[in-house]
Amino acid sequence: MQKNNPTVSRAWCFYDWANSVYSLVIISTIFPIYYSAVARNPDGTDLVRFLGFELGSAVLFTYAISAAFLIIAAISPFLTAIADYSGRKKLFMQLFCYLGSFSCIGLYFFTRETFTVSVLLFVLATIGYSGSIVFYNAYLPEIATEDQYDRLSARGFSMGYVGSVLLLVFNLAMILQPQWFGISVENTSLPPRIAFLSTGIWWFGFAQYSFYHLPGNVYARKPKGSWILNGFKELKHVLDQVKGLPMLKRFLLAYFFYNMGVQTVMYLAALFGEVELRLPSDVLILTVLIIQLVAVAGAYTFSRLSARFGNIRALILAVLIWVGICIGAYFTYTEFQFYVLAAVVGSVMGGIQSLSRSTYSKFIPATTIDHASFFSFYDVTEKVSIVLGTLAYGMIAHYTGSMRYSILAIIGFFVLGLLFLLLVRGKRSLEAQPDNIQPVHI
Repeated sequence: MQKNNPTVSRAWCFYDWANSVYSLVIISTIFPIYYSAVARNPDGTDLVRFLGFELGSAVLFTYAISAAFLIIAAISPFLTAIADYSGRKKLFMQLFCYLGSFSCIGLYFFTRETFTVSVLLFVLATIGYSGSIVFYNAYLPEIATEDQYDRLSARGFSMGYVGSVLLLVFNLAMILQPQWFGISVENTSLPPRIAFLSTGIWWFGFAQYSFYHLPGNVYARKPKGSWILNGFKELKHVLDQVKGLPMLKRFLLAYFFYNMGVQTVMYLAALFGEVELRLPSDVLILTVLIIQLVAVAGAYTFSRLSARFGNIRALILAVLIWVGICIGAYFTYTEFQFYVLAAVVGSVMGGIQSLSRSTYSKFIPATTIDHASFFSFYDVTEKVSIVLGTLAYGMIAHYTGSMRYSILAIIGFFVLGLLFLLLVRGKRSLEAQPDNIQPVHI
C-alpha cells in the first residue's frame, strides 16, 4: 500500500474525530457530573451500593475505570497477535468500536434505578474505547513514512479535540437551555442522557468513514490453520523481538510512569474540582473546554519542537511542565487558579499524548509487519499505568479523605518517568528515506 495517501491519512485521523467524544463527554465532563448527582443520597452523602459493596461514588468511579483498563490490558496482546496473523486488524477495531458506541447509547437509560447496570455499561464503553485504540494506533506506521509520524499523530489528536468540543457544545446548549429543544426545564435528567445517546451515535456514525477507507489487510496476509494458536506464536515472536530492543523497553518504562500521571489527571480532574474545590458544574465543563481547545495548539507545538530538538527532549520538557502542574494543583483553591491550571494542562496534554504515540512508532523495527502486536505492548503499558494511577489516586483519597494527598503521588509518577526518559538515547531512522528527506532523529 502506498504510504502518505491523503485519503487514507484523513480517514485514520477521522477516527480520532469519531471516538474522542467518548473521552470528553463520558469520561471528563457530563457523565461524571451526572453520575455524581445520581449517586448523591437525599441526606447529602455519596455512599452507593454496587454488587453488594458500599463505598463512595467517587471511589467507585475510579475503580470502574481501573477495572475496564485492566480487562483490556489482559486481552489486547492476544487479540492483536491474532489480528496481525489473520490480517483482520480493522475487524477487531470495528468490534471494539461498536461495543463502546452501543454501550454509550445504553447509558441513555441511566437513572438511580438502573445504577448498577449503568456502571457496568460505563465499564463496557471504556473497554470498547480503549480496545479500539490499540488497533487504530497500529495503523500509523503502516500508512505513513517515519518523517510524517509526529505530524500525523498530532493531526489525529487535534481533530479529536475539535470534534469532541463541537458535540459537547451542542449537548451543553441542550442541558443549559432545554426549552430550545422542546424539553421541559423540570426534566433535568433527560438532556444529560441524550448527551450519552448522541455520543454513541456520533462515535458509531463517523467511524464508518474511517472503516470505509482504511485498508483491511495491508500486507495481504493469508492465514492458515488456527488463528488463536498461530496468534500466540505471533505474540511470542514479537515478544522475542522486543527483548532485543533496549531503547524501546526503556521508553516503555518511562512512558509507564509519566502516563500514569497524565491519564490520572485527565480522568479525575473534574472530580477534583467538584469534590475539593466545590466548583459548580458549568465551571467544570468550561474548564474542560479550555483544556480541549488549548490542546489543539499544544499538539502541533510539540510536533514542531520534536522536529527541531528531537522527540525525547520534547517529551522531557512536557514532563517537567506536568510536574509543575501537579505542584500548582496541590495549592489550587480558587476558581481562577483552576482556570489557569486548565490552560497549562491543555498546552501539554495534546503534545505529550501525540508525541508519545509517534515516538513509540519510531522505535518499532521498520522491517516488521506485526504492528498491532508491537502496539499491544504500548497499549498494555498505557492501560496498566492507568489502572495503577487511578487505583492509587482513589485509595489515597479514600483513606486520607482528601484528593490533595493523591496529587503528591502523581508528582512521584512524573519524576520517575522523567528519570527513565533521561536514559533513552536517540537513534537514526531505520526506515529508508527519499533523498530529499533528512534522517529522522528521536
